[in-house]
This record gives sequence, structure tokens and C-alpha cells, in this order.
Amino acid sequence: MTVVKKFRIKSFKIKQKEIIEFKNISLSFNNRKILDNISFSINQNEIVGLLGPNGVGKSTIFNLIIGLLKPQFGSIEINNEKINSYPIYTRSNNFKIGYVPQYGGYFHDLNVLENLKAISELKILDKFKRDIKIDYLIQKFEFEKILNIKAKFLSGGQKKRLVIALGLVSEPNIFLMDEPFAALDVMTVKKIQNIIVDLQSENNLAIMVCDHQARDLLKCVDRAIILSNTKIIANGTPTEILNNDLAKKVYFGESFSRN
Repeated sequence: MTVVKKFRIKSFKIKQKEIIEFKNISLSFNNRKILDNISFSINQNEIVGLLGPNGVGKSTIFNLIIGLLKPQFGSIEINNEKINSYPIYTRSNNFKIGYVPQYGGYFHDLNVLENLKAISELKILDKFKRDIKIDYLIQKFEFEKILNIKAKFLSGGQKKRLVIALGLVSEPNIFLMDEPFAALDVMTVKKIQNIIVDLQSENNLAIMVCDHQARDLLKCVDRAIILSNTKIIANGTPTEILNNDLAKKVYFGESFSRN
């Protein structure tokens, strides 16, 4: 049976240090404001969910963290170091950022084992350590029966598990997951939820998850942030978010239930 994070667990945790901090970030595209003076932080060993309507800036926040975009105003800090001007590879290597994209993220014409080897050869120089990591990921994600299947022939859930595994090859401290529940069946969603919770407990990661499936996301996060009209309108535990009047008015609606 899938173990999903209980909301009350957060209150028993020891306060962790801030690992990512957005300070007064603003960004516009072609005179259209996307983010307007937003500030938030993510702690080590915390799972944070990003929610909001299409086009509100959720993926933009991910792109700002990994370095595909630069803010026009404000600063982004990781471990108290400003990273606005750092290129993508520097952020990835120096701050150990892992990223699971909504689409792709694997080599279509390589099988599962070849995908794991290809990424491992880029990230792990020592062959012995590389082999240990590959064996670990095969067991953790139950790839034994699909190792020789090309990635393009995998099911949606298998592809998502592969991309998550590839993102873990470099042993990241920060793990970003863009729409991990999209187009998946109920049982597969539960498996991905379980993986996310396990990653936090086993790997001590700071995890940020962005998804439109609010119910699925709220079942596996410590805290959620809701964006609307360029601003953060709510930031808190799942229970606090669901009881927030503005969040209900703007995003959830009065009839939304987390069950």
C-alpha cells in the first residue's frame, strides 16, 4: 500500500535551514508581467508544491532556479549565495540541482539500461561508483524487467520513473519536478507520490513539485504555494492552504475537497 505524507508530520520536524530563497523577484515577457515582486524560501528536507492556473509562472520559477531565465529584478540565492548570473552548468554542478521535466528527459532510442549508463558516464567519473549507482537505481525503481526496452516504448509511468531515476544520478541536493502526475493513471500517481515522499526521507532533499493535479500534489507535500495574477496569494501547509479564503476564491473553489 502506498504511504502518502500526513499533513501533521510537518509540525514535528526540526526547523531546517533555507536552501533556496527568492527575494523580490520580478519578470516580464514582451511587457507582460509574469512574476511581480515575489518572495519565498524552501528549506532543506522540505517538499514544496507549486499550484496555480495555466500561464501563472510555475514553470518560470523552475527556469529561474536552473538558469534558463534571469530575473529582471530581485535575487535568487542558494545556500545564501546569489546565483543570478551563474550559468546552468555552474548551478547544476556547484549546487547539485536535479530536474525532472514535464516532457522528455531521456534518450528515446536507448533502452532503460543504456539511458542509465549514458547519464552516469556524464556525472560519475569513477566506474566502480558508477556501477554501484546504476545497480541502486535499478533496484529502487524496479527496472529489472524493463532494462532492455527502449524508452520510447515504455508506459507513461515507466517513463516518469526513468526520468526521476536519471535526475538522481548526480545525487542532487535540490530536486525540481515539473508536472510529475500529468496523464498518469490513479495507481501510477500513487507510486510517484510514494517515490517523492521516499526521496525526502531517504535522501534529505529539498524538493519542489509543480502540478495541476491539486489533490495529488497536496497529498505528498509539506507546504504549498499558490500563484495567481503574478503574485503569491497563499503559502502554507496543505491544511492552511485549503482553509485560505483567497485560495478558495481564486483557485480551488468552494466545493474542492482534498479526498
